[in-house]
Amino acid sequence: MDANVTAFVGVSALLIIVPGPDTAIVTKNALLHGRRTALGTAVGVNTGLLLWTVATAFGLAALVRASEVAFTALKVGGALYLVWLGVQTLRDARRSPSGEPVQAPVPRKRLGGLGGFRQGVTSDLANPKIAVFFTSLLPQFVAPGTPVLEPFLVLGCVFVAMGTIWLSGFALVASRASSALRRPRVKRALDRLTGLVLIGLGLRLATERR
Repeated sequence: MDANVTAFVGVSALLIIVPGPDTAIVTKNALLHGRRTALGTAVGVNTGLLLWTVATAFGLAALVRASEVAFTALKVGGALYLVWLGVQTLRDARRSPSGEPVQAPVPRKRLGGLGGFRQGVTSDLANPKIAVFFTSLLPQFVAPGTPVLEPFLVLGCVFVAMGTIWLSGFALVASRASSALRRPRVKRALDRLTGLVLIGLGLRLATERR
């Protein structure tokens, strides 16, 4: 294998820590449902990245990038999913107790680790920008003229491993911070902010071009 792994790790570290839809979904589940769900979401996100890695290595991601129909379908689906999650978060914020003498709040349905995993996988697989990202990034660290299957798989797995460590650590920190922010008004405000961020990310994805 001929790939510049050291340079790839440095670039990947910078890209991974930049907040995006994955971070927003992990944050949402940490605030609403706690550590187990947030960790499940982090694992789900990186499972999606692993599947995109395999797709890139075998040329499937390049087909998504080249096909206007496939790209648009995934983009619209992913955008609608993010907006739906944001709306659900805003609805949960309305159900949260505010400390005011109003009608009794509707109990919030708890989402477990498996539910968080499903949300993470769905969000990641429905984002065609990741196909563009991998098909643009990985070739830069492989020597021209060499077979790409093994280098792409290795580099992709390195990226996924780094992403898993980062996002799982973030999930633990976010869930710990969530437990410290149990005052109803603060919790409600955070839920609203997270919901709006998810909706904004969904709208941005819907309007982005390749």
